[in-house]
Amino acid sequence: MLLLRLILLNAFRHRLRAVLTIVGVAVALTAFGLLRTVLDAWHAGVEASSANRLVTRNAVSLTQPLPFAYKGRIRQVTGVDIVAAGGWFGGVYLDEKNFFPNFVVETDDFFRLYPELIVSPEEQKAFLTDRKSAVIGRKLADRFHWRIGDTVTLRGTIYPGQWPMTIRAIYKGARPDTDETVLYFHYGYLDETMKKRSPRRAGQVGFFMIGIRDATRAAEISKDIDALFRNSQAETLTETERAFQLGFVAMSEAILLAITAVSYVVIAIILAIAANTMAMSARERLGEFAVLKTLGFGAPALAGMLLAESMLLALAGTALAIAVLPPLAKGFAVGLAQYFPIFFVSPTTIILQAAFGLAVGVLAAAVPAWRVSAVRIADAFRRIG
Repeated sequence: MLLLRLILLNAFRHRLRAVLTIVGVAVALTAFGLLRTVLDAWHAGVEASSANRLVTRNAVSLTQPLPFAYKGRIRQVTGVDIVAAGGWFGGVYLDEKNFFPNFVVETDDFFRLYPELIVSPEEQKAFLTDRKSAVIGRKLADRFHWRIGDTVTLRGTIYPGQWPMTIRAIYKGARPDTDETVLYFHYGYLDETMKKRSPRRAGQVGFFMIGIRDATRAAEISKDIDALFRNSQAETLTETERAFQLGFVAMSEAILLAITAVSYVVIAIILAIAANTMAMSARERLGEFAVLKTLGFGAPALAGMLLAESMLLALAGTALAIAVLPPLAKGFAVGLAQYFPIFFVSPTTIILQAAFGLAVGVLAAAVPAWRVSAVRIADAFRRIG
């Protein structure tokens, strides 16, 4: 107990320096946690992918369409359970600054294909029976204060014209990483309208979303599907939903690498701050350590004392950072909802914060502890004199 009191008193002997060190560690670890959360937000679509879903798109580019007629042939591949046409609509609501993702989908098996979208049976039925209706996420509804029965008109950019639709359902995510900012509406509505406005563009889809019974056969089924359309005018590329999402993430690889590098630079900075504090403390108390050695304290005991002081400061800063990060991230999530629809602190980020805080405490004390344990009593007194 006496030793613990001695460690506590020594750690806060210079209160201002101790407090600044704790705050420095907390700020740096909070910044590290936020950067990690941004990276997690970037990969949210990948993590939310289902192993039982495949995506078939044009092998040339995602921007090139596929014939809707492919659906029947894909449906006959062994292992395929559901096939639903879909595509990026790219509509704008009032102004470009109101961006949110919007897709056309075939709705027959939509809710069976996406079980993570939770909708009440009544709303589900209303959406499925009204071809000019839409289902939207809870966060999107909150953002624009939309309610069931409201009419929303999107201005088409890929498909020109005004596209009014009625909101018949609002879904909520079954998991924290489910995107609740998306609008889905009927592919049939799009296709029928395109037959009138631009018949040459009718009967085309952006991709086919495929549900398979056995996720372990994903690679085999993908090859079978692509083999059906080899040497055709529109060859296909079939991949898992996870690989499909990773393709989008890979487009931002340089940015992600930069964020990752900065997050580790932040850790290096807090290590330098903590190490400087412990080095100053050991140097100033060299005479005290010489006295303790004279009284019989061994080198391991003195090194352990310095290590405990370093750990106390580092862990206090770590605890502060872990406490501050979730509410801070929540504030960021509100402000950046347009860009990061899924933004929450993951357990992995908290574990990394704790691990780096622990490592900083140990490493910052390593050199000062070694010097204190190695210095001879006479040399220590000579330096003081």
